[in-house]
Amino acid sequence: MNKITLSLLLALSPALQAAEQATPNQFIDVFAKIFGEHKGERKGHAKGFCAVGSFQALPEAKNFSSVFWLSGEKVPVTARFSMAGGNPNAPENARSPRGLGVQLKSSKGELQHFAMLTTPVFGAKDPENFLGLLQTQIPDPATGKADLAKTQAFRAAHPDTQAQAEYLAKNSPPWSYATTSYFGIHTFFIKDNSGVEHKVRWHFVPEDGVKGLTQAEIKAPPTDFLQKRLSDRLAKGPTHWTMQLVLGEAGDTETDPSVLWPTQRTTLEIGRLSITEQGGEACTVVNFDPNVLSAGVRASADRVLQMRSPAYAISFGKRLTNQ
Repeated sequence: MNKITLSLLLALSPALQAAEQATPNQFIDVFAKIFGEHKGERKGHAKGFCAVGSFQALPEAKNFSSVFWLSGEKVPVTARFSMAGGNPNAPENARSPRGLGVQLKSSKGELQHFAMLTTPVFGAKDPENFLGLLQTQIPDPATGKADLAKTQAFRAAHPDTQAQAEYLAKNSPPWSYATTSYFGIHTFFIKDNSGVEHKVRWHFVPEDGVKGLTQAEIKAPPTDFLQKRLSDRLAKGPTHWTMQLVLGEAGDTETDPSVLWPTQRTTLEIGRLSITEQGGEACTVVNFDPNVLSAGVRASADRVLQMRSPAYAISFGKRLTNQ
C-alpha cells in the first residue's frame, strides 16, 4: 500500500467508526477528549451565563394555536447564553456557534424549552456523522493539536457536515448576544386550533438588529466581552427578539437539521422574547433539553434531536455530582 493511500485511510478512519450507531456516552467522552475534563461544568456549551425575562405571544397568536405560551399571558423565562463546545474558557471571537437555551414555565408548572444556535443549520445530518466529525478534532497527544487534514477529509466524504462550517466562514461571530438571530434548527409539530398539525422551525430575530464582529476583532487575541456587552445593553432596558414560526411544506425535511428550508416558506410572527436581567444562578439547575415540550407540540423523528435528551441527561448528572 503506498503512502498516499495509507494517509487517506488514516484520515478517513473516523468516517469508518461513524458507520456504527452512535451512543450518548460517546458524545460525552469525545467532548472530554477534545476540550479536556472540566468537573462540574456542562459537557457541551460549557461557557455561558444565566439570564431571566419573559415571553409574550402576539395578540393574534392564540387564534393559531392554544398551546400555553401562545395564550397572550406573559410567561416567565429562564435563559442561558453560551458558547458552543466543552471549553469553559472558549475565546469569544472564535468562528463557532453561540447558543441560547430558554425555558418557559406557566403558572400551572407547564414547561416549554427552546435550545437554539446562531447558525440556521446543525453540523451534521445524524448522530453518527456528527460523532465522526468530532472524532477528527481530538488533539494528537504528541502535538496537542488536532489534524486539520482529517477534518477536511471527513467533510469531503460527508457533505452534510459542510453547511454549518460554510455558514460560520461567511458570517461574522456575533458582536453581542443581543445582536444575533437564534435558530431552532430542528423540526417540531404544533397543533392549531382546528386540530391540524403544522411542521415548524423556530427563529428568534433580534429587535436590536444583527451585528457581527469586525475582521480586526476576529483576528484579535482571545478575550471575554459577551457578558459585559449584554450587561451594558440591559442597563438601558430589556432586549427583545421577535419569535417566528417557519411553516414547512411537503418535501421539506423533517429529520435532517443540516438542511435549511427554502427561504420563501410562510413565516408567522408569533411572539416576543424579552431578556431583562443577566447573571445569577437561575439556569444552573435547568437542563435545556429541547424535547421538553408543552401540550400541543411534539418533536420530529430527527435523530440528532432525539439524541439530545439522553446526552443532556448524562451531562446534567455529571455536572450536579461534580464530575
